Amino acid sequence: MIQKVNTREKGAKYEQIAVRYLQRNCIKIMECNYRNRQGEIDIVGKDGEYIVFFEVKYRKNNASGQPAEAVDYKKQRKICRVADYYRMIHHIGEFSPVRYDVIAICGTEITWYRNAFAHIYT
Repeated sequence: MIQKVNTREKGAKYEQIAVRYLQRNCIKIMECNYRNRQGEIDIVGKDGEYIVFFEVKYRKNNASGQPAEAVDYKKQRKICRVADYYRMIHHIGEFSPVRYDVIAICGTEITWYRNAFAHIYT
């Protein structure tokens, strides 16, 4: 009998692939899998002066669409709420530069969407 890898394990595997990719591209990783009551942010990093909140999406292939398409408005709003709380507890001022990026992994191909969406105020 073949065991099916659960979704969380698969997510963790591809998040680690994304972390190594970002580190090779000079991103300082500050935190992985930051969680609070509002939700989760996969990776928090620093790119120059920017604090970057990364969402990692994986698809085996394009049959069900591009991975980045899964980061819809509802998901973006949730990420922004979690990021607001993260900034508050880490004393990151409202005028500090922040960016929201998506790391899309399709099969073995990695695409980094910088500034994938703007902050959504709730």
